[in-house]
Amino acid sequence: MLSVPTLWMVFVINFLALGLIWAYVIRSYPSFDPARFWTGSSFIAAAGAAVAMLRMVTDDLLPLLVAGAAMIFALCLAAMGIQKFFGHKVAWRATWLIMGLSVAGMSVFMFVYDSAPARVTIFTIAQALPLLLGVKLLLTPHQGRVNPGARLAAIVSLLIIAIYAFRMVAGLTSIGGGFTYMKFSQLQSVVILMLVFLSMALNFGFLLMAMDHLRNEVADLALLDDLTGVGNRRHLLQRLSEECARSERSNQSFALLVIDLDGFKSINDTFGHAAGDACLQHFTLMAQTRLRPGDLLARSGGDEFCIVLPSSTLREGAMIARRVLEVCRADAEQCIGKDIPIAVSIGVAQWTRETGAFPDRLIAAADHALYDAKKGGRNCFATFDPAPPLVPGIETPALSDLSARKRA
Repeated sequence: MLSVPTLWMVFVINFLALGLIWAYVIRSYPSFDPARFWTGSSFIAAAGAAVAMLRMVTDDLLPLLVAGAAMIFALCLAAMGIQKFFGHKVAWRATWLIMGLSVAGMSVFMFVYDSAPARVTIFTIAQALPLLLGVKLLLTPHQGRVNPGARLAAIVSLLIIAIYAFRMVAGLTSIGGGFTYMKFSQLQSVVILMLVFLSMALNFGFLLMAMDHLRNEVADLALLDDLTGVGNRRHLLQRLSEECARSERSNQSFALLVIDLDGFKSINDTFGHAAGDACLQHFTLMAQTRLRPGDLLARSGGDEFCIVLPSSTLREGAMIARRVLEVCRADAEQCIGKDIPIAVSIGVAQWTRETGAFPDRLIAAADHALYDAKKGGRNCFATFDPAPPLVPGIETPALSDLSARKRA
């Protein structure tokens, strides 16, 4: 059977190692805020175990009170890290409430009425509460699925709670010689070692959660345009494929806007590429103010942008195009001095049954309408009449402007 000092030392070393791992995660990924809570949780738990060892050189119960409070606070920090991970507000008020009540209760049964079973009961309940709150969040599906690391952390948390419950029952009934903090029985030594192992497994679950989160962040960055921050061509094609598939199932149309900045080459040639980049960024900010929730603005390349309008008709697409034109025109009227006015041409097309699951057909239709807007004088928009269907590989007869493309 391991001695009491050895078990406490195992506790200290275990949590110090976990704290160093989380500290390295913070240094490598400073924007990952949950790691700060989990780092603090590990180091405070290590400090609590170290303070508990002072009980071996003094008869004072104060080190046990401080150590118990530190352990409870460490679990509260771990639970707050879970809240932060899932985007919930961190519950500092609940933490201070648990801390205050548990420290007050343990103080009463240490210094007013000495009762080890009562202290163990209060300590157990105070430790289990943060874990129970964390389990609820860990097992709640987010974005349609439960994070695998979160599932592991929830399972480990439930096992730890079960061990806490067993420890409380043993402390109240003296099973296996009872539970104290200075005279470990063989059963208590086994329980302590299990808690050390489960604490490592719990943090491993947190690490898996962090890896999944960071992997999703990298995937999101791969779908964003570096200059403007809106979707890139890959994101656009992915979204168009999803909308085409959804429209085929539901027979509900959606609209696509293809936008081109008028005279963009002359802006680059006259004012330089930095000014051209600033124009692209300014346009995205203006356009986003005229979009609805769920609409996607993406830069398809150069000075060309696309807007995907889910569950929208050609008429609704024309309304959005008019709004974008109006905000650009209003901004151009306010330009003074060296300000560069921005003008755009827009082509609008609507998904039809003939488009099917082929986004390139819809893009080609919107490009036709954009060409018509350019030919009609620029700084305007045009809509595309979907008849006859666009079928790749089949030559279609030349269409008159009136029948194939209607300028708005």
